[in-house]
Amino acid sequence: MGRLRSFFTKGKSSEDLILIRFIIDSFGYRPRNLFYFKKALSHKSIAIHNDVLESNERLEFLGDAILDAVIAEYLYEKYPGDDEGYLTKLKSKIVNRKTLSEIAEKMGIRQHLNYSTVRTINISSVEGNAFEALMGAIYLDAGYEQVKKSVRNHVLRKFVGVDQLLEEEIDFKSRLIIWCQKKKLALSFIILSESNHRGISNYEMQAIISEKVYGNGKASNKKEAEQQAAASAYAELRAVRDIENQRNAEDH
Repeated sequence: MGRLRSFFTKGKSSEDLILIRFIIDSFGYRPRNLFYFKKALSHKSIAIHNDVLESNERLEFLGDAILDAVIAEYLYEKYPGDDEGYLTKLKSKIVNRKTLSEIAEKMGIRQHLNYSTVRTINISSVEGNAFEALMGAIYLDAGYEQVKKSVRNHVLRKFVGVDQLLEEEIDFKSRLIIWCQKKKLALSFIILSESNHRGISNYEMQAIISEKVYGNGKASNKKEAEQQAAASAYAELRAVRDIENQRNAEDH
């Protein structure tokens, strides 16, 4: 074991070893060519004054496209019954600038960034861009399958609450209405209870599809209670659909 460790660390500086450990911890991948990763972490503010190292802008461009494809494939497999519009909306929640910057912050990318402090820059945006550049670095170093493996097994599991993220701000009531219209099924929301205790309102709603209860919701206002009931109903319908898909697969 000691000889193996010596082989991997031979001729590498302490800075290189720190970078390697960061990449392994964040992406589950040991880099082959550190040059790609050093470039991915080099902002244009420092690269301008460095004749050897380019900025990460080209790698960011590449990584953006690769990450987009990886997430699209992930969602395509995770939600086999949803249409293109819904999948596009989900993808935008994962690959938007805000989410990528949050991932980068959780990873601690800032500690490894190479940028100039002479002028003011938006460090959050720089971190998100560097994350995309790292995707490009992994792609050039090991190929698409390694990027997919790193994103699915490490990034999404360790740094992104996918299910919670995808549920945020999704209008489940509208989705349920559209789904029922396509299936030509009757949908209604009824109030089970309504109370007000010491100025605090509470509503309990049910989502009913073709006279069958599919979801319940509770909240301090009617609109949110309907959303909760719709979300519950949508989850129930998804579970039923997954069971049917599994049965169909077994039959074939």
